[in-house]
Amino acid sequence: MNAYTSALIVGAGSGLSASLARVFTKEGMRVALAARSPAKLAEFVEATGAATYNCDAAKRDEVDKLFADLDAAGATPDVVVYNPSYRTRGPFVDLDPEEVHKTLEITAYGAFLVAQAAVKRMLPKAQGAILFTGASASVKGYAQSAPFAMGKFALRGLAQSMARELQPKGIHVGHIVVDGGIKSARRPVPAEAPDSLLDPDAIAETYLHMLRQSRSAWSWEIEVRPWVEKF
Repeated sequence: MNAYTSALIVGAGSGLSASLARVFTKEGMRVALAARSPAKLAEFVEATGAATYNCDAAKRDEVDKLFADLDAAGATPDVVVYNPSYRTRGPFVDLDPEEVHKTLEITAYGAFLVAQAAVKRMLPKAQGAILFTGASASVKGYAQSAPFAMGKFALRGLAQSMARELQPKGIHVGHIVVDGGIKSARRPVPAEAPDSLLDPDAIAETYLHMLRQSRSAWSWEIEVRPWVEKF
């Protein structure tokens, strides 16, 4: 594995982010978690020793402060994972423009802000990794879900453009398409449909695999889905 030592997970919650925090901690990385409500992270923060930061990723001043605080703590990340997303659904003509705007801000614009702040710090060292969490909507625009498709398509485009520009400069940019639902305490696997939801720990292992890739064979995108999922 590359010599990554410090990871930042933005948009942290109790699902995939918790799995990523555990995997990264086990790999010996110092982990920082950023969320709009970091108090909700207390349960798994205790288990991983991760530091928490308050940050709305769609606000430039808060993203700037987050990275400045990490710099001051000697925890400038060389791995950044962007997890936040937001969606509003409904018939196209009934969509609230403000909710659509919020969807794009959180899902895509925030990703740009966080990635730009990270890249500014990674370029001088010619090393680092930025991973974006995509969804089925990254490649398929579903009916009555235009805003989410807009945000996730934009996120995928951002990742692809960054990969083409920055991978030759030593920064590994990856986009993980999570094609399916993720199981959780609130969303258990249905008894009648075993294996129908993705295990967040298994997804986290895929992120780790991407970080471990030799630079002679870097991926910019990986799809993960349950083996029973149609696509």
